[in-house]
Amino acid sequence: MGTVLVVMLSVAGYGAYNIYSGLNDDGGGGSSSKDRTIADTAEPVAAEDITKTAAAFLAAWSAGDVKKAAVLTDSLQTATAAMTSLTQDGKVSKVTATPQPLNGTTVPFTVKATVSYANLPPKEWDYSSQLTVDRNLSGQPVVKWTPDVLVPGVQENQSIITGEATSPQLDLVDRKGKVMTADKYPGLTDVFTDLRQRYPGTGGTPGIETYIADAQQKTVKTLLVVKPGKNAQLQTTLDATLQAAAEKAVTSETQAGVTALDTKTGAILAMASNPPGGVNYALALKAPGSTFKIVTATALMLAPHSSAYPNGIGPSSAARCVDGYNVPGGKQYHNVTRDNLKADLAWDFAQSCNTGFIRLSANLTQPDGLAQVGKKYFGLGGKSLPWFVGTGTGDGSIPGGTGDEFTSEMIGQGQVLMSTLNMASVSATVVNGRFLQPTILQDKKLIDHRTTISTTRLPSYVQQGLKQMMKQTADSGTAAGLLRGVDSPYGAKTGSAEENQGQADGWFTAYAGHVAAAGVVVGGGHGNDSAGPIVAAVLKAAS
Repeated sequence: MGTVLVVMLSVAGYGAYNIYSGLNDDGGGGSSSKDRTIADTAEPVAAEDITKTAAAFLAAWSAGDVKKAAVLTDSLQTATAAMTSLTQDGKVSKVTATPQPLNGTTVPFTVKATVSYANLPPKEWDYSSQLTVDRNLSGQPVVKWTPDVLVPGVQENQSIITGEATSPQLDLVDRKGKVMTADKYPGLTDVFTDLRQRYPGTGGTPGIETYIADAQQKTVKTLLVVKPGKNAQLQTTLDATLQAAAEKAVTSETQAGVTALDTKTGAILAMASNPPGGVNYALALKAPGSTFKIVTATALMLAPHSSAYPNGIGPSSAARCVDGYNVPGGKQYHNVTRDNLKADLAWDFAQSCNTGFIRLSANLTQPDGLAQVGKKYFGLGGKSLPWFVGTGTGDGSIPGGTGDEFTSEMIGQGQVLMSTLNMASVSATVVNGRFLQPTILQDKKLIDHRTTISTTRLPSYVQQGLKQMMKQTADSGTAAGLLRGVDSPYGAKTGSAEENQGQADGWFTAYAGHVAAAGVVVGGGHGNDSAGPIVAAVLKAAS
C-alpha cells in the first residue's frame, strides 16, 4: 500500500487533518490505486453480504475500533485518517451508527453522535448517511469508501472541524427591514450558506460550530452549532411575506423550486427549494419545456416577412396543430392537446401545442436564431453572459443547433437549460418590455464581477403579442383558473419537460401585477397540475 501523507494544519489554535483529500503517492484526490483495493470486475455482492458488511463496519466505528472498521473498507489508510480526524478535529467523542433497511445496493444509516469541545457542555448531533458495498481484489465484500460516508455533503479536499467558525452565522434583512433567519426560512438553506461565504454582513461574531471546511479551512457548511455567536446581518431584496408563501408552496411537492422577481427592478423577492439543504431546485438548470415557447414566440414574431406570412407572424397567424407532425426528414413531435386544423399561434401557445410551433420552424434561422433572440432581448447568453445576481447561480443557455436539435429547442427540449430564476426573468421581461438583471442584494456594488448586461427592448408589437397569448393561456388555456384572484395585468405559460425517460418535470411561469414567478416540480408531469399551484400561491400572496 502507498503511504498517505496526513498534513497537520493550524486553524484557530487547534490542529485539523485534511481528512478527505486523501493525499497519496500519486498526488491526486481520493485514495490511490495502491490504497484502494476494489475489484474492477466481480460478481455482484449478495444482499445478505451487503447487510452484514455494513453492519460490521458501523458496529466497529461505533465501538471506536478504527482499525477494525477501516479493514472493512476498500481504502484502509484514507478511512483510518477520516475516522481519526472526525474524533480529533471534529471533536466527536461518541458515535452510535445504526443501519437501516437495504435500499437496492445502498445501506442507509442513522448516526447519533456527541460533540465535546473544550469545557463546553457536550452537544448531541443526529444525522443520516449511506454507504455501498463492493468486492475487494480477493472477492470479499467491503465498504466502498467515498468522502461522504461518515458525514453527508463532504467532498474531496474538505474536512470536518469543530471550533470557532471562520465567519458569523448570517441573518438576511428583507427589503422592508424584517430579519429573516435560516431556521424560519429553510427553503433558503443553500442561499444562507452561500451568502455567508460571500459577504461578511455587519455586526456579527462567530460561534463554536461543527462544520465542513474547504482546503483553505473556511466554513463551507455548518453541521452543528455548539455555542451560538452573534449573527451578522445582510440587506437583501427579499420580501419576507412572499418568501413565506414560497416556502409553504414548495413543501406540497417532494422536489420543487420557485423564484419570484419584481418586474419593475429585477429584484429577487422570493426563492425557495424543497427539500431544504439538498439540490436547490430554484436554481437548478433543467430543460424548461413549453415555458420556453415565450422565447420561441418572440423569435417567430421577429422573423422576416415571407411569402407564406407577408405581414409577418403574429398571434393570429395560422399554425395548424396536428399530432405527429414532422418537418421533412425530421422526427415526429406529439401533443397533449387535441388536433386543431384552424389553430393559430395564439391557440398553439395557450393550449401548448408543440407541432403548431414546429410547423413554423422554417421561418427561423438555424442554428442560432433562438440563441440570438434569447441573448438580445432576454439576457440569456449562458456562460458567456453570466448574471452575477449576488448568490451562486447557473447560467441559462440556448446552445442552438440544426435539424431535430433546433426544433426540439423551439419547445424547450434538446440542450436548452433554464432555472426558475431564468424563466421568472423571461416573464418579467414580457411585463417590463426590457430585461432587468436580477439581484438578491440591495447594494449591488457588493457583488463581485457584476457588470450591466446590455439588451434591447422588445418591440411594442412583440411585447403586446406575448402579453395577449400569456393572458389567453391564463384565461382559457392550459393555466385556466390558476390565477383567479391575482393582480392585473396577469398572464401565464405552462410546460412539461421530458428527462431521463422518467415522468416529465412540470414547469409554470406567470406574472401578476408587478411580480413575475416561475416554478418547477421534478417528475411533476403537466405544469398546470404541479408547478402551477406553487407559482399561483406566490402571486396571490403578492396581491
